[in-house]
Amino acid sequence: MKSPRKVLIGTVACVIATAGVGWGVSTRLRSPADEAALRTPPKASLITAPVERTKLVSTVVVSGTLEYGSPLPVTLAGVVGGSDTTQRATRAPRPGKVVEGGVLMEVNGRPVFAMSGKVPMHRTIGPGAKGADVKQLQRALRGLGHGARVTGVFDRATVAAVTKFYARKGYEAQQPTLESRQQLDSLRKAVQTAQETLATEQKALDQGGDVRPLKLKLGNTRADLKAAQRAYDEAKERRYTTEDDAKIEAADVAVRTAEEKVLQAENDLAAAVRENNTPDTSYPTTTTSPSATPAPAPSPKASVDTTLLELRVSNARADLETARRAYGRIEEEARLAREKRLTELSKTVRDAKEAVATAEQALRQARALSPVKLKVANARKDLAAARSLMAEYQRTFGTTIPPGELVFLPKLPARLHKAGVKAGENVDKAVATVTSSSFVVTGSVESTETDLLKEGLDAVIETSSGKTYPATLTAFGEKAALSTDEAKPAEGEEGMSSEPVLISPVSEKGLKGLAGTAVTAKVTVGATDTEVLVVPVAAVITSADGKARVRVEISPDRTKDVEVRTGLTADGKVEVTGDLKEGDRVVVSGA
Repeated sequence: MKSPRKVLIGTVACVIATAGVGWGVSTRLRSPADEAALRTPPKASLITAPVERTKLVSTVVVSGTLEYGSPLPVTLAGVVGGSDTTQRATRAPRPGKVVEGGVLMEVNGRPVFAMSGKVPMHRTIGPGAKGADVKQLQRALRGLGHGARVTGVFDRATVAAVTKFYARKGYEAQQPTLESRQQLDSLRKAVQTAQETLATEQKALDQGGDVRPLKLKLGNTRADLKAAQRAYDEAKERRYTTEDDAKIEAADVAVRTAEEKVLQAENDLAAAVRENNTPDTSYPTTTTSPSATPAPAPSPKASVDTTLLELRVSNARADLETARRAYGRIEEEARLAREKRLTELSKTVRDAKEAVATAEQALRQARALSPVKLKVANARKDLAAARSLMAEYQRTFGTTIPPGELVFLPKLPARLHKAGVKAGENVDKAVATVTSSSFVVTGSVESTETDLLKEGLDAVIETSSGKTYPATLTAFGEKAALSTDEAKPAEGEEGMSSEPVLISPVSEKGLKGLAGTAVTAKVTVGATDTEVLVVPVAAVITSADGKARVRVEISPDRTKDVEVRTGLTADGKVEVTGDLKEGDRVVVSGA
């Protein structure tokens, strides 16, 4: 007999199985009404989006390439070396850094140097050349340690600096070519020939019968003038003649002799006077006692007669005065004689000058009538012209810098981006393209977006790996085209025109390995200062009255129109102000 528990479990299991079978059958069987209901489209509902509060940033997206900026094609201004022979590259430009005074390439074995300067090389710079190009060359040489004064003139000091610069680089500065030396030699011979012709014609003129006596007379008068002038100069340099010097010397001796006699006489008289005034001390004085016998009194001293001596002094003084007057008279006579002699010699010089002038005039008049004079005049003109040509040529003769041996670049150091010629090729086109050493992003935007741009706007450069770098909008439109390879606005999709854009990174750190890669740049053209209410652009509709509105959902099936004022638009959203709050839902589209 089965237990009640087992009976209960079996009954429940049967009920469950029966229910399962019934459910399975019911899922497979539907009535026609159910099938129709399943195939009816759902009731149309509104598509809404929430009103958000956020800071809005508007950007212009630029797809471009990261590369070195300011590409500049480099062409040679003329020949390299001093010859116009075929210019062939013997060492091609090599990509890399271009520095001040560096060798860019070689043509026919001669160097092409790079130097900084805004004035392009356009001529051969040689001795005597002047200009702004010479001045900037001198500045570059000074910067390289070769002391050349910045005068703007290619002078000897600059030539020495150029020679030293070339030598330090392992080259020789360009010297005059064989053709130049031959040309200078031809000019020298032309001068010599002109001199010989003039000498021949002058000799023929001088040997003419009508001028020979006059020429001889002119020579004599010139010799007379020379002699007269020499005599006058000698007389002017000497104070007295030999005879006058002898007389004055004798008078001077007489004065000195008289002075000696006066001195002797005065000394004798003075001695006599002293003698007379001196007491006689030949008898000594002694003291005796009263009782002694007194000594006999001394005899008086005899005085010297000075009359004769005084007479001698007077006569000596008179002789001295006479000698002095004689000396003055002789000296005055010599002075007057000198003045008279100079006057006569001066007149002789004037007469000689007049004679020379008369002879020269006579000779000129005679030569003016000579038929040979025209030949002499023409020979003189030919000689002057030949000398002028040679002097002009010599001013530019010497060490030069051919136009192709120097390339002035606006800014150095620079970067040689690519070579335009290979070794062995003729140099008849741009030899290289140089760029700055700074990176830029070159790209383009639709012309309609350029109204939003202005130089200096902040930007962000984003690489394919997602890394970003801060940047700045440097240029756009025509200005950007001048700084890139763009020659004119490009055509975008569907014929829409586009404008070139130039964006410069704030820092080049981490960019060196990305040169030539495609990047995306976002230029910030507008941003709100704080967080604002925004809605999708598709939520804003313009009514017939021209006012902007949005439809705000107030219940699942009901909306109301709210008038708004729009502001900045960015990333498919627009700033709005009005009777809205964050979290409201606005209708984007409906069915």
